[in-house]
Amino acid sequence: MDITNRDVREITMSKKPNKEKLLDKVNDEKPVKFKILTLPILIIGFLVVVFGAYMLYAMTHMHVTSKTETSTVKKSSNSEKASSSNKKYVAGKDYKINYNNTDLIDKATIQKGLKASYLTDINDLMNTDEQTGSNMAKIEVYYNKDKNLLVENLFKNGHSTNEATTAVVYDLKNNQIVNSGVNYDTNYQPSWLVYTWERLTK
Repeated sequence: MDITNRDVREITMSKKPNKEKLLDKVNDEKPVKFKILTLPILIIGFLVVVFGAYMLYAMTHMHVTSKTETSTVKKSSNSEKASSSNKKYVAGKDYKINYNNTDLIDKATIQKGLKASYLTDINDLMNTDEQTGSNMAKIEVYYNKDKNLLVENLFKNGHSTNEATTAVVYDLKNNQIVNSGVNYDTNYQPSWLVYTWERLTK
C-alpha cells in the first residue's frame, strides 16, 4: 500500500490533536486535585475558628457568672451586717451600764480604754454570732490606781464559771494594751470596780 503525502498529513494531524487533548486533560485534573486537597484544610480551619470562638465565649461567660455570684454573696453579707448594725438596742431594756468610783477615774478615761479594746459598739457586744459578734454576757472594768491600769474582764455568753473568759489590760499612761488573754499577770490585778456592762435580754 502506497502512503501518499496526503495520508502523511492526515496521520500527522490526527496525532497532534490527541497530544493536545491529553495535555488539556492533565491540566484539567490539576485544579480538581488542588480543590480536593484544600477542601479538608478549609473545613479544619473553619472548625478551629468556631471552636476557638466557643471557648472564648465559655471562658468569658464563666468569669462574668463567677463575678456576679461573688458580688451577690458580698451584697447579701453586707445587707445582713447592715440589718444587724441597724438594730436598736435600748439601755435598761436590752443591756445596762454602771459606772462606779467616778471620784477615782472619770467616764471619758474609761471609755478610752474600752474603745482601744473595741468594747464600745453595743451592736457588736449584743451579737451572739461567734463569727461576726463579740457575744458578750458581761464586761467588768477594774482600775488599778497604783499602776494606772484598766483591767477589763470579759464574760462570754454560755460561760459557766465566775472567772472571765478573757481579760485585757490597758495602760492609761502610755495609751496602749499591755496584755490580753485568758490569764494575765498578777501584777495587773485590779483594785476598784469602775465600770460594768451587762446583757439583760437572752
